[in-house]
Amino acid sequence: MPTLPSAVLTLDNLRVDFATHDGEVNAVRGVSLSIPRGETLGVVGESGSGKSQTFMAVMGLVARNGRASGSAKFQGQELLGLKPRELNRIRGSKMTMIFQDPLTALTPHVRIGEQIAEPLRLHAGMSGQAAEAHARLWLEKVRIPDAARRLRQYPHELSGGMRQRVMIAAAMAGGPELLIADEPTTALDVTVQAEILDLMADLQRETGTAMVLITHDMGVIARLADRVCVMKSGAYVEEGPAAQIFSNPKTDYTRALLDAIPRLDREGRGGRPVLSPVAADAPVIVEGHDVKVWFPMQAGLFGAKKNLRAVDGVSFQVRQGETLGVVGESGSGKSTLARAVLNLIPPTEGTVTLLGRDITHAQREAMRAARRDLQIVFQDPLASLDPRVTIGDSIAEPLQVFRTQMNRAERDREVAAMMAKVELDPALINRYPHELSGGQNQRVGIARAMILKPRLVICDEAVSALDVTIRAQIIDLLINLQKEMGLAMIFISHDLAVIREISHRVLVLYLGRVVEQADGAQLYAGAHHPYTQALLSAAPIPDPAIERTRIRVKLAGEPPSPMDPRAAFRFAPSRLPVDPSAPVLPPALVEVAPGHLVAEFDPPAEAA
Repeated sequence: MPTLPSAVLTLDNLRVDFATHDGEVNAVRGVSLSIPRGETLGVVGESGSGKSQTFMAVMGLVARNGRASGSAKFQGQELLGLKPRELNRIRGSKMTMIFQDPLTALTPHVRIGEQIAEPLRLHAGMSGQAAEAHARLWLEKVRIPDAARRLRQYPHELSGGMRQRVMIAAAMAGGPELLIADEPTTALDVTVQAEILDLMADLQRETGTAMVLITHDMGVIARLADRVCVMKSGAYVEEGPAAQIFSNPKTDYTRALLDAIPRLDREGRGGRPVLSPVAADAPVIVEGHDVKVWFPMQAGLFGAKKNLRAVDGVSFQVRQGETLGVVGESGSGKSTLARAVLNLIPPTEGTVTLLGRDITHAQREAMRAARRDLQIVFQDPLASLDPRVTIGDSIAEPLQVFRTQMNRAERDREVAAMMAKVELDPALINRYPHELSGGQNQRVGIARAMILKPRLVICDEAVSALDVTIRAQIIDLLINLQKEMGLAMIFISHDLAVIREISHRVLVLYLGRVVEQADGAQLYAGAHHPYTQALLSAAPIPDPAIERTRIRVKLAGEPPSPMDPRAAFRFAPSRLPVDPSAPVLPPALVEVAPGHLVAEFDPPAEAA
C-alpha cells in the first residue's frame, strides 16, 4: 500500500502468528495501511478478526507465544524489533492506547492524578508540580467536574464514564501523534458513550492527532471514522471512505455486517423474521403491581442507614405471545426487576402474579412448581454454563428436576429435538462449553430455558455479548420460538435498537422507576420523557449521513444517587414539597395516549 502524505503510521504486510498446542494460529495475515495526521481510521470486524492484535503488535504488546513480522513504521521509524527501552520513548508519549475496560487498565491503588502525571514526568521531563497542573488541565478538558478533587481520588471512586474520561486524559495529556482506541465505549451506557465520542471528536479537531478506532459497533464507526477498514479472519476485506463503505459496500461480508445491525431509524428487520401481533384477548401470563426492591445500606462505619431503591414501584403485565422490552442504563434496576419477577430476590413491597397466582409470597413447594413456567437466559453464555458438564446434560437438567419419571434415553431424545429447534447440531451433545463458540453457547442457554415449554422467559442482556451477525441470528431464533411456543418474554437490554426489533411494548426505567411505557411504535415515533429522548438521541445510527447531523438531547449534570429519595425528581424538581417534613410522593405516571404512560416532568427551562 502506498504511504499517504504525512503518514503517522504505516503498516506493510504485517503478520501476527501465535504458537499454540494445536499448531500455529495466524491472527493477522498481511495487513497493509497508512494513517495520515488528523485522520480517524475505523477498524471494524467481529470477534477473532484480528482488529486488536494488529495494533497490539504496533504497540509492542504481543503475548509471549506470539510473533509479529512485516513492517510497522511510526513516522518513518520501524517499530518491530525495537528494544523495550527504545519503544518506551515512543509509546506513552507519541503513541498511546485507550483500552476497553478502564477499571482494569488503571492501577487501583494509585491516585488518578499520579496516573496522569507519571508519563508527563517520564516523557516530557515535567516537574511534579507542573505535571499535576497539566493533569488537572486535562481532566477539565475531558469535562470532569471538580478536577482538583478528582486528582486525589482512586479509580474505584469514579463512575465508568468518569474512568474512561480519565483514560482519555492520560492518553492525550502528552500530546501524542497517534491515539489507538480499542473498543473505548463498549462498556459504557449509551448516553455516556455519546458524550465520550463527542469528546474524542472535539479533542482530535483541537490537536490534529491521528486516531485508530477499533470497534464492532458500526454506529460508532459512522459517527467518528473518516475511513474504514473491514477485517475478517486476520485480513482486510474492504477499505474506503466511511460514506462509501456504508452506502455502497463492495463485499458480501461488509453487506452482511450492515444488514445485521438493528437500526433505530428503520421499521421492520430487512426481510428477517418479525414479531407476530398480540391477540387482544390473549391471557395475561405475568403481572407486577407496585414492585419495590430496596436494599438497606449504611453510609460509612457509623453512618445512618438508608435504602438503595433498586426497584421503586414498578407495575407491568405481559400477555401470551407478547414481549415486553425493558430498557435503561446501568443502575436503572433492569436485572433486579427480573430477579424479583423470578422471586430470586424477594420484593420489599408489591406483588408478582403468574397466571393469576401470587408468587411473591408463595411457599417453597408452590414456588418450585411455578419455576417450570419461569425461565431466564443470561448475558454471558459461557459463564452461565457449568464448564464440567456436557451441553447435553446442561440442557437436560430441567428435565431431571421436573420430569423425574423420564429415563436417560427419553431425555436424550428431548434434548436432541430441542437442540435441532435452536439450530444446534445434535452431534454436539457431548461437547463441553469451552469447545463451542459464544453464539453456540447462547443457543445452549436458550435450549435449556425452553425445554420445559415455559410460559415466561426472561432474557437479561441475552445478546449484548455477541457479534452483530450472531446477535441477529439469536434474535431471529427468539422471535421464531415465541411464534411456535406462544411464549411471553421480558427482554432486558441497554440497546434501544435491539429492543425495537424484538419488543411489542417498551418499559423505560430510570433509577428504579418507570419514566415511560408504551407500544414500541408509539415510543420510537414520539417519546415524551426527557430521559427516553436522551437515550434515543444518544444511540448511534449506522449511517454517516444521518449520524453526523443528528441533534442530541443531553442530560445536564451527573445522575443522582439511587439512595437519595429525591433522585426521582431529577426531571421534576418543581414537584418536590417545599415543606421538608411533608411526605414525598414521586412523579406520577400520566396517560398521554391510549397505553402510553409518561412520568411527570418539568418542561425545559427555555420552554417553561
